Parts: sequence; C-alpha cells; structure tokens
Amino acid sequence: MSILLVSSLSGKNAACVIMASGASKRFGSNKLMADFDGMPLIKRILDITEGCFTRRVVVTRHEEVRAYCAGRNVDCILHDLPYRSDTVRLGLTRVLESDRCMFCQSDQPLLSRETILSLLESAENDPVGIWRPRTHGEPGSPVLFPASLYPELLSLPEGKGGSYVIKAHPELERYLEISDARELMDVDTQEDLERLLCLK
Repeated sequence: MSILLVSSLSGKNAACVIMASGASKRFGSNKLMADFDGMPLIKRILDITEGCFTRRVVVTRHEEVRAYCAGRNVDCILHDLPYRSDTVRLGLTRVLESDRCMFCQSDQPLLSRETILSLLESAENDPVGIWRPRTHGEPGSPVLFPASLYPELLSLPEGKGGSYVIKAHPELERYLEISDARELMDVDTQEDLERLLCLK
C-alpha cells in the first residue's frame, strides 16, 4: 500500500507516539542505538511508521535518540522525567488535535508496516475501539486509542501506562489477528537482539 493511499485511508487525523524512554537496564547500554542488521534499532520503527500518520512524535530520555531523530527530521521530545506515565502524557500532549493515537514501542524490530496500516484501517471501520494486534491469543503492541480516551491517558496514575486504560475499558478492546508472532517480540537484552536477528 503506497504512502499516498495511506494518507487518504488513515489520514482521518491519526497520530503516532513512539515510546523511546526506556532505561535499557537489562540490555546494558542504550538498546535503541544498538546495531540491528546494520542500522540503529530505533530506525526500524521510524521506517515503518513514516507516511502513515498526520503527526508523529518520538519521546525519549536519550540525547543520541534525539539527535538521530533530528537527522531524519522526526519530531522528538527529550525529557528527564522518571515514569512511563510521563512519556505517555508528553507525547499525547503534542498530538491532541488528532482523532486517534497509536502508541508504538521502539524495540519491536520485526513489527511490519502492514500491521500498522491494518490497525489504522480497522479503526476507520470501528473508531470507538481500542485496537491492538494479537497472535495465538496474546495481545501486544502497538495500541491505537480513540480521542475519547485522551483525558484518561493524560491523567494516568504515576508509573502506569496505556494498559491501565485498556483494563478500565475491556468493552472497547478490539484485536487485529496477525499470524506472525515475531512481530510482537521486543528487545530487552543483548540475547533478545541476537535472537530476533536470526528470526528476521
């Protein structure tokens, strides 16, 4: 699906917040700048989300990530706040004019552009739902929230993330079934990175 077609299909004002504030304690260094198949890990999510949204912002605590985003002309918020709820609030505040917002993790290197587009298309058909991918009964990220839930996301309890809002509204949860479980795998350790490289 071309970027032009995406703009006409999903461009009913959909935004994207890329969550890139993790401390990478188990990885031992900034995993988002670690090499994955000859490129920084953060590049993967930037590539597959490019052209899919009317507004996109990366939220990070890492100067290296901010500099990399600047080099790609991607909007980025650099902060030093401690909690996941801070990352959600900072990102969402930048895109409040949107009709829906997708929160993407930055450490799922095998997530596909097709899944991003399918989630956006699903939300066009059912705009009140909270959309997320699922494989073999296990839901994962990214998650697409309607604007009606922005107030709750902006006022998350300290340290909580989007899952807090999902649990509060089970009647709104919708699933996009995907066949490839590798898409939902993330990188926490050096071993994870090596394993996903072998699976790509």
